[in-house]
Amino acid sequence: MDLEETTIRVKEKMQFAPHIRARVKFDFGDNGVIFIDTTQDPAEVCHENKESDVTLSCDLELFEGFLTGKRDPNIAFMMGRLHVKGSMPIALKLNSVLEE
Repeated sequence: MDLEETTIRVKEKMQFAPHIRARVKFDFGDNGVIFIDTTQDPAEVCHENKESDVTLSCDLELFEGFLTGKRDPNIAFMMGRLHVKGSMPIALKLNSVLEE
């Protein structure tokens, strides 16, 4: 998967999470970012590096593993491969939405 395919998958999954009202950024370093603002309707989805309530940082391949269910975000976080900056409660809500 590349950034565009990952963006589509994240956007699809976020549709099933109307309870999450936040600005979320997924930072993949040199591979880019996905920014989602669900505080507006319809939700904004773009690749701009905007200010967010929570930022999850990891490599794109690891994140794709979260989306397919091959990787556990909790273990990645404990091993230091997934970094969370900002609201931990929002990050925990995202965990259940993104996992397959």
